[in-house]
Amino acid sequence: MKRFLRTADVLIEALPYIRKFEGKTIVIKYGGSAMVEEDLKRFFALDIILMKSVGIHPVIVHGGGPQIGKTMEKMGKIPKFIRGQRVTDDETMDIVQMVLGGKVNKEIVSLINSNGGRAVGLTGKDGGMIRARKLIVKEPSPETGVPEIIDLGKVGEVAEINPDIIRVMEQSGYIPVIAPVGEGENGDSCNINADLVAGSMAAALQAEKLILLTDVKGILDGEGNLVPTATRKHIEALKAAGVVTAGMLPKVTACLTALEGGVRKTHVIDGRIKHAVLLEVFTKGGVGTEIVTDQGNPS
Repeated sequence: MKRFLRTADVLIEALPYIRKFEGKTIVIKYGGSAMVEEDLKRFFALDIILMKSVGIHPVIVHGGGPQIGKTMEKMGKIPKFIRGQRVTDDETMDIVQMVLGGKVNKEIVSLINSNGGRAVGLTGKDGGMIRARKLIVKEPSPETGVPEIIDLGKVGEVAEINPDIIRVMEQSGYIPVIAPVGEGENGDSCNINADLVAGSMAAALQAEKLILLTDVKGILDGEGNLVPTATRKHIEALKAAGVVTAGMLPKVTACLTALEGGVRKTHVIDGRIKHAVLLEVFTKGGVGTEIVTDQGNPS
């Protein structure tokens, strides 16, 4: 009986959040351990299905960097990165599309569908959903110290999001699963960081929340302690202090992009925790860091 009462308590705790988010869009960037470990993959799928079942519209943007790297190595290509961005020549772009738009995307769709959901896989090129422009990266020259443009190949950044196809899918009862490949100015494919795509997608959809799954507790301060809530000013201070670096930089950039676009709250959460997405959406405590506007109040 105690176990049943605990279950009832959990449902009652979730009720106000179900009411609050019914009919709202929540964009989730899926990556890290939650995309690799079998148990976590299944828990993630069940979280997404439950959200859709109670009237929330989850939109998934996924990564796949490790899978791309493994495929490149099998094909005799050595992955190369500059400032965290994968150098992407024509052959690498073919691999990126094959792995992200094919293997990884379809595995996620199959996982959701096999657990009772209705998911559809897309890339950013479908329906002209993600327009991209070439990403310009500058590095100081070793000889002169003057910044020089570094050619990363077919690496892009989001120029524009057309959310129409996502809206149609949401209203038709489907869960969109999006691979971060965009269409460049000449119709070429562009490899885009999945965190940044998720941030821009959340803004374009005027989502209620953006949730980014990662393999750490959230954003940590200089002493390694979790920062439960942060504003832009706090994030900028952590960046200036060299605390927010490397893989966390695109995540906080994505969060700030979403907030500027009208998203009310953004979250960087620990995807290694069982049912991390449900805990973030349906409980008061959450499982990571929430980033809000400077005027925002946590709730």
